[in-house]
Parts: sequence; C-alpha cells; structure tokens
Amino acid sequence: MARINSNYLKLPGSYLFAEMKRKTDAYKAAHPEADIIRLGIGDVTRPLVPAVIDAMHRAVGEMGSAETFRGYGPEQGYDFLIEAIIANEYAPLGVEVAADEVFVSDGSKCDVGNIQEIFSSDARVAIGDPVYPVYLDSNVMAGRSGGFGPSGRFAGITYLTGTEESGFAPAFPREPVDLIYLCSPNNPTGTVLPREELARWVAYAKEHEAVILYDSAYSAYIREAGVVRSIYEIPGAREVAIEFKSFSKTAGFTGVRCAFTVVPKELKRRDDRGVPQSVNALWLRRQCTKFNGVSYIVQRGAEAVYTPGGMRQTREVIDYYMENAAIIRDGLEAAGYRVFGGKNAPYIWWKLPAGLDSMSFADKLLNTCQVVGTPGVGFGPGGEGYFRLTAFGDRNRTREAVERIRNANLG
Repeated sequence: MARINSNYLKLPGSYLFAEMKRKTDAYKAAHPEADIIRLGIGDVTRPLVPAVIDAMHRAVGEMGSAETFRGYGPEQGYDFLIEAIIANEYAPLGVEVAADEVFVSDGSKCDVGNIQEIFSSDARVAIGDPVYPVYLDSNVMAGRSGGFGPSGRFAGITYLTGTEESGFAPAFPREPVDLIYLCSPNNPTGTVLPREELARWVAYAKEHEAVILYDSAYSAYIREAGVVRSIYEIPGAREVAIEFKSFSKTAGFTGVRCAFTVVPKELKRRDDRGVPQSVNALWLRRQCTKFNGVSYIVQRGAEAVYTPGGMRQTREVIDYYMENAAIIRDGLEAAGYRVFGGKNAPYIWWKLPAGLDSMSFADKLLNTCQVVGTPGVGFGPGGEGYFRLTAFGDRNRTREAVERIRNANLG
C-alpha cells in the first residue's frame, strides 16, 4: 500500500492566505452588499507596462512563424535575459555574476520552496520570525521538523525572533544551524537589514559552514541610500549565500511568472563523505530534472523591463505603490497607531492595540471597516500583536480603506 508523506500532516490548518480568502468569501456571501477593500495578499493590481506588452506581442508573433518558432528553451533561461539581469541588477552595484550562476525560474516562491531539496534531510534550519511562511512550511514538508507545539512553533526549527527593539532584524541563533533564511526588504514587516547586520550574518555562515538563503524579491522598492540591494555587496557572500529575486512585484509578473536565483560557483558544501560539492551544479541538476524553463514569450517580456522605456515605466508603477504605502503609513500614524515598514517595501506592519490578537483583529477589521488585511501571527509567533497591510491596491481604494480605519473604533 502506498503511504502519504506524513510530514504534510504536521502543518496546522490551511495555508495562511488561502484561509484569509476563505473568511473573506464567507463574509461576502453573508453580506453581498458589502464593499470590501482587500489589502491582504501581496498581489499587484497595476497592468504590465507598455514596454513589456510590446515585447511579448513581438514574441507571440515569432511563435507563429516556422523560422522564429521556439520549442523547449534552456532550463536555466535564455542568454538574452540572463545578460540583461547581470547588466542591470548586478553590474551597477559593482557585483560580478557569471551567466551560469543565474537561473531563470517561474517565481521566487517556487525557488525558495524548492532549494531545500539539495541539502541533507538532517540540515538544521533557521528562519526569521515573523517571516514569509513558505520557508518554514517547505522544510516541515521535507521532514526537517518535529511536531507543532502549543507555543506555535515547530520542534527542531530554530526561530530567529525579530523584535520592535531590534528593528525586526532576526536574532542570531544560540546554537549552530546549517540553513539560514533571510528576507530583506522583509515580508511582512517591510523593514530592511542594515549592511553591518548582513556582514555579521556572512561572517556567521563562514564560521559555521552554513548557507544563507537570501530572499530579495522586493529590492526594487528600496528608497533609502546605503541600503543593500544584493547580499553580494557584502564581501565573502559569494562563498555562503544564494540570492532570490523576482519580476512579480518589480514588474507586475505575478500572473505571468518570472524570477531568477543566483547560485555562485564559490558556494560549496560537503557531502556525506566530507567531500566538497558545488551547490551551483546541484541546483542546475535539480532544475534540469524537474523544471522545463520559463516560456520564451515571458522571458522576452522580462528582458524588456531592463530597456530604457521599461525601466522608466516600471519605476512609475513602483512609485505608485510606494505612494500608497505612504498613504497607509501616514494615515495610521495620524490615527495614533504605531507602524513600521512602508519606506523600502510595499508592506506596512501595524502594531495592534494592547490585548488584541491578530486573528480576532482580522475579523474585527473586516466586520467593522470591510477591509481585509493579514494577521501577523500567520507569519510566525513573533508576528502576534501585529497586522500586515499591502500597498498594492488601487489609489482611491487605498485612501478609502485608510479613511474607514481612521473613523472606526478598533480598540
């Protein structure tokens, strides 16, 4: 008899965002007249920019001619996109990246969830708290945790709790770990890790032969000078870190799907015999086996993001979302709330009034203001007492949501 992977059964309830959608749909069914404003899931709302659309139209035309038709593409990505990524994402930072170190994929969520496959099943995992739940869930599915305890934590996982006092920077582990998930700009807190903090993490990873899995999907939203846009700006990071970036929030590709991961060739870790192995080679092997690559049409669209027109148009969209972030942040502060983020990321991390748990507050916000957000506890126990709002909505709807909140008595 075939048996299921019982590690999946360790995961409590349903996926956070699916659960919030279920609650919202139930409310809408019970109140069909409700004018609900959704500031919960981090999905974009602005259309793809003209430069991207034009490039994709041209690519579609190519697919209609035998002379220019493309079948299976390279699993790692087409050279034209990889070269554009290196020239525009890394060269301006003074960071050297080779073409065979860039892996184009259909989303950072997929990559950060799949990367753990190439590491041993007994690897000790450390995740920020609060942080994006896929890091944790994918390792629980892979059997790297014990059971889910009453504290809201999984046994066997090292939680790096970030606090308000630390600027929500994850605490350093008290015991050695092997895989370290870092996210900056952070989802959900909207905060960034200072350069000196990242240098400490690189030094830690070198000392303990750990690997940093660095999620930088929101780097295009960084506004403040001096903030690190790639972990490879830190000396020595190429020996210890894998970086994930995405076109989803940068250029509105959430429904189109394109991202990339950088795996430096200097990054090596030992196998069961103690022999150093290339992580780059293993990730290439994994992708060639389990992934057929991103479509030619989509990759031409992603390439167009880096044209002069594409960069200008994309910046205008990012500016639009960051103005939304400022509206939310300023409005909540004017109402007397304490908030974080919204300066280098499209997320606002809202500190709730004392005594309110975030799941109950989500229900209260929906019932009182007809506004949907995301409870902080869904990002880990360290998120309890906070609430995430996103800046990806329509401008007028965002203003309306803030006005409803300011006029409501939420405790």
